[in-house]
Amino acid sequence: MSHGPSRDGALNQDQFVTKRRPSWTELEMLLAKGRELHRLPPADISRTAGLYRSVCADLMRARSRFGPDVVRYLDGLAARAHNTLYGTRAYRISALWALIAHDFPRTLRRRWRFFALASALFYIPLIFGILGTLASAGFAETILPPGQLAMMEEMYAQGFDAGRDAGQDSAMAGFYVMNNVGIAFRCFATGILFGIGSLFFSIYNGLVIGVSLGWVIRVGHGPNILTFICGHGPFELTAIVISAGAGLQMGWALVKTDGLTRLGSLRAQRHELGHLIMGAAAMLVIAAGLEGFWSPSSLPPQVKWAASALFSSLVVAWLSLGGRWRSSIGPAPSSSNPNPKPPDAASGSVTTPEGSTP
Repeated sequence: MSHGPSRDGALNQDQFVTKRRPSWTELEMLLAKGRELHRLPPADISRTAGLYRSVCADLMRARSRFGPDVVRYLDGLAARAHNTLYGTRAYRISALWALIAHDFPRTLRRRWRFFALASALFYIPLIFGILGTLASAGFAETILPPGQLAMMEEMYAQGFDAGRDAGQDSAMAGFYVMNNVGIAFRCFATGILFGIGSLFFSIYNGLVIGVSLGWVIRVGHGPNILTFICGHGPFELTAIVISAGAGLQMGWALVKTDGLTRLGSLRAQRHELGHLIMGAAAMLVIAAGLEGFWSPSSLPPQVKWAASALFSSLVVAWLSLGGRWRSSIGPAPSSSNPNPKPPDAASGSVTTPEGSTP
C-alpha cells in the first residue's frame, strides 16, 4: 500500500504517524498509571483530557485518509480514554476501605486544629462535670433531672456479671447505632450555623456525659459503669469529637471564604468533610457493636480492660499512621501490556507487545 503524499499536499500516513505518535504514547502512559484518574494530580487530569480531544481529531482524520491499522489503534485508544474520563466508577469495597483506612486519617491529621479544638470543648466540660458532681449532688441536679440521675444509678447498680439476654443485646445494639449517630449528627450538622451549633453540642454532650459518670461514681457504682464503657468508649467518644471537629471546619469555611462565595467555600471543603464523616460513622458502627454485645457481657473486668487498652492503641495507630504510606504502595505496573503500541511509521502496521506485526 502506498503512503505517498496526497494531491492536496497533506501528510501521508507515515508522516502523520511520526508526527502524532509522541502524543499517543503520552496518553498511553497516563492511562496505564494504574490509578483512577480522579486520584491523579490536576495537571495530569487536564493533560489527559487535552490528549483525548487530540486523539479524537486524529481518529476522524485517519478514517478519511489512512489505512485500517491506524484507525483501529486510534479507535481503541480514544475508547479507553473516554471510559477513563467519563465512565461511571463501579462501587468497590476496596474504594470504601481506601477512604476509611487512608483518606479519613490523613484528612484528620491535616485538619488537626479543628480536632484539637473539638477535643478541648468536649473533654474539659466532661472532666468538669465529673468533678462537680463528685463535689456536690446539687450541681448534678442542676444539669440533669433527678429522675434521670436515679435511672442511671439503677442501671449500673448490679453490674454485668450475669451478662445480658442475646435478644436484648441485638435490640440495644440497634438503639446504640441510632443514638450515637444522632449525637454525632447534631455535632456536625449544626456547624452550618457558622460553627456555633457544633461548639454548643460539644460542650453540652461533654458536660452531660461527665455528670452522668460522676453521679454513678458518687453513689458507689463507679467500677460497673467504667468497666462497661471502657471497651466502646475509645471509638464512640473519639467519633463524637471528630464529628464536632468536622462541624467546626464547616462553620469556619463559612466565615473564612478566601474570596469564594459561602456556598463555593463549602463546596471546596466537601471532600474533606465527607472523609471525616464517613470515618466517624465507621467508628460509631464499631462502637455500637461493642456496646451492644461486648460491653454488657459477663467477661471478667480484667479482660474488658485489657481489650480497652488494645482498642485504644488501635484507634491511636489508625488515626496517627493510617494512609502515611499509601502513595508509595500503589499498584505495580503490569509486566504485560494488553493494549497495542502506536503504529510503526515505517510499515504503517500496529506493533504488538512482542514486537511482531499481525
